[in-house]
Amino acid sequence: MASTTFHNVAFALLVALALLAIGPPPQRVEAALSCGTVYSDLSMCLPYLSSGGVVPQPCCDGVRSLNAAARTTPDRQQACACLKQAAASIPPQGLQYASSLPGKCGVTTPYPISPSTDCSKVK
Repeated sequence: MASTTFHNVAFALLVALALLAIGPPPQRVEAALSCGTVYSDLSMCLPYLSSGGVVPQPCCDGVRSLNAAARTTPDRQQACACLKQAAASIPPQGLQYASSLPGKCGVTTPYPISPSTDCSKVK
């Protein structure tokens, strides 16, 4: 009986040591992007969003910067949520301009810029 108890305790200690060696379970990856970063990158696009015309080079620089920063799924989902929030306050004509921005700046986005975009599906 003492031998069985010893083996049970030894096994429990071995499992505990193995768990300590493995480390804690992976944490959910948080987005590194903030809406402040998204808005800052795109601030030079405001004149284009309000009146159309030629997309200013600093606007395209911001679009490319944001695209380069949004490398992980959480980052892309966060950028999407920020853009969706901003799109909710843009008049319909501005939404058309906004949706054309990536293409005019030579960037491909995995989702449309629209108040109806489901950001949880962005990968």
